[in-house]
Amino acid sequence: MTPPPPPITQFVLKVHSRCDLACDHCYVYEHADTGWRSRPRVVGDAVLTRAAERIGEHAAGRGLTGVRVVLHGGEPLLAGPEVFRRAAGLLRAALPEVCELDLRVHTNGVRLDAAYCEVFDELGIRVGVSLDGDRAANDRHRRFADGRSSHPRVLRAVGLLREPRFRHLYAGLLCTVDVANDPAAVYRALAELEPPAVDFLLPHATWERPPDRPPGAGAGAGATPYADWLLTVHERWEADGRPFAVRTFDSVHRTLSGLPGLSEALGLEPVDLVVLETDGTYEQADSLRTAYDGAPGTGMDVFRHAVDEVAGHPGMAARQSGLAGLSAQCRACPVVRSCGGGLYAHRYREGSFEHPSVYCADLRALIDGLAARAGSARRPAAAPADLAGPGLTDEQLDELALGLGGPETVRALARSQLALTRTMLAAVHGSSGLARSASWDLLADLDSSEPAAVDAVFSHPYVRAWAARRLSGDPAAGLGPLAELAAAAAVRAGRGDTVAVPIRDGALHLPTLGRLVLGSGAREVRVTGGRSGWTARTDDGAVAGPGDPRWQPVRRIGNGTGIGIGIALEDVDPQRAVHRWPVADRLSATEHLHWTGDFRTATELLDTTLPEYATGLRAGLTTVTPLRQRADGHDVSSAARQAFGAVAIARPRRAQTLALLLVHEFQHVKLGAVLDREELYDRRDTRMFEALGLSPRPIGSLFQAVYAHLAVTAFWGTRAHDTESARSRFAHWRTLTDEAVDLLADSGALTALGKRFADGARASLDPWLRTTVR
Repeated sequence: MTPPPPPITQFVLKVHSRCDLACDHCYVYEHADTGWRSRPRVVGDAVLTRAAERIGEHAAGRGLTGVRVVLHGGEPLLAGPEVFRRAAGLLRAALPEVCELDLRVHTNGVRLDAAYCEVFDELGIRVGVSLDGDRAANDRHRRFADGRSSHPRVLRAVGLLREPRFRHLYAGLLCTVDVANDPAAVYRALAELEPPAVDFLLPHATWERPPDRPPGAGAGAGATPYADWLLTVHERWEADGRPFAVRTFDSVHRTLSGLPGLSEALGLEPVDLVVLETDGTYEQADSLRTAYDGAPGTGMDVFRHAVDEVAGHPGMAARQSGLAGLSAQCRACPVVRSCGGGLYAHRYREGSFEHPSVYCADLRALIDGLAARAGSARRPAAAPADLAGPGLTDEQLDELALGLGGPETVRALARSQLALTRTMLAAVHGSSGLARSASWDLLADLDSSEPAAVDAVFSHPYVRAWAARRLSGDPAAGLGPLAELAAAAAVRAGRGDTVAVPIRDGALHLPTLGRLVLGSGAREVRVTGGRSGWTARTDDGAVAGPGDPRWQPVRRIGNGTGIGIGIALEDVDPQRAVHRWPVADRLSATEHLHWTGDFRTATELLDTTLPEYATGLRAGLTTVTPLRQRADGHDVSSAARQAFGAVAIARPRRAQTLALLLVHEFQHVKLGAVLDREELYDRRDTRMFEALGLSPRPIGSLFQAVYAHLAVTAFWGTRAHDTESARSRFAHWRTLTDEAVDLLADSGALTALGKRFADGARASLDPWLRTTVR
């Protein structure tokens, strides 16, 4: 049987097909393709609805845990706020519960105002902005049709994103390289805007329409002007301590270390991106518009074709064929695994893409230059076998198969997860391209002398979440958190070590401890951890510490306050936004008290009625992350696969509901940890299963749903004698869970261990099926 094509995880959804600028380097309007002329200006509701459904179907069918959707144009802000509201709502409704939505918009910035930022804040949409540098650089291409400069309006827009109330929306900047611009001036202009990430884009060109080169560029010095330009930027970036992520540089460092690249432009990874136009047609990457008229077309649309059909299109297959799809010259090149042949569109010549990139010489010079600068930092990432960590005994696996897991079993899961986090962090450092890292060296030293301090920091759920994002190629996942981890460990160790930590989003972040809000002026803080406390000295000489009114500590709920006591109520860590629903901002003191009281009541209820679940929850739950309340008042909760020990919940009106949500989500936490080391089902199985009143979902999601609803059934079973409502819910969930267990057991997709878990689920449920309720 022919294997299915690789899944699509990134979608560019066009919401407007026209633009309010007249950039002369635009590949949509100024290059070979003219398809934009015949498309609707604004995407219609029918297209949005069907597009969301297609994306949701694909995510469910392929068992995706996350997709990225970029709302694009033209200029997307021309579409108006209601289009964004509609798109966000439809997409979130269509995706399976286990699939996280990374929703973004990319804009030229001229229409971005506070009202739009408020809409994007409400909808959880991050914002990327195109900007080519200082005014002289930007005005070279990015002007209005009448010749006016767009630069002041773009700076105003970026200024809004830098404000504390909107900083979390700031996804980064995109800069198109022009070798006529001063690279140092461009870098300085962009760095002053404190972006979380910058993407330097080579101007789209082909052998038939080559890129501009300075007069006299040829063999010898000056033969690779684009590499020279980027290497100058890299030099300034390194000198500044890598203050933000740069996808081009990070991609090269990663590929030199054996990891996948971060974009189609570098590395040999399969392409996983599809464009959806305003008329509902599917297209390949927009960059192909530079090759010839109609180059990105697929002949497919959302009304007649599923995403899997697009993924199997010959054009997509050609861009997914890796090394085999490159020219003989590329395959023989020593840097091919980093270069990957360059961007597919840039290879076009005389009706074929089977050529080296028109930027071939520049790419070779760039990669060789970065490799030379990285020096000894290049080393392979950890092998998969290194990820396993401590094992589980047969008795512990049988205990977990029942849906349970006592304190020692859950602690064994936690040890396994800590080992996995450590391995991932080593891979992050190994792929960073850094010849030396003071932060990593300090962590290694502390791990020898003060291992408990390092373990306490590395065990924080969102440390692994950041490492996973970094290793998956998220361009916004910069290396700054490595210094934050070192500083937090230094504070906990109290040896007097000092760590230089970059400021992110206007604050110093110390994972597990809190954040110090400094505003946009400071760039770096030197944190010193001593036995009597810690101090933070900013680059302007100001000193702060835990008594500073700007310090926002991680507060606790449960059995006390202070470091290491109770459950963290995490409302400050910037890495916590990995859950399906938007996270809440810093809670008021009153809301913290409400959480403390409700959590105490909820856990006491579980201790009394479900002790077999409560003991494991108390051993493994370290963090509760507050979510934003939904406008419709519905309860929401979430667990993230990459955040062991954390559950995210919008505080419900009743403590009883909080108890149910806690035990429900912690089931996902436990099973996710098991799945990180054990195979319970055939991951190649693409069938969809309907159970528990949920939308059709793949076998992995069915397994998670069954496991969670064992606890749901037990929760209502213990309360079935209390009220008619509880009796009704118990009857409802035990019937649906019974059917779901049978469906899982009879699926034919389970491994031997998966069958043990299905048998355990049946053994756990059967006593509730025999329970008589009157």
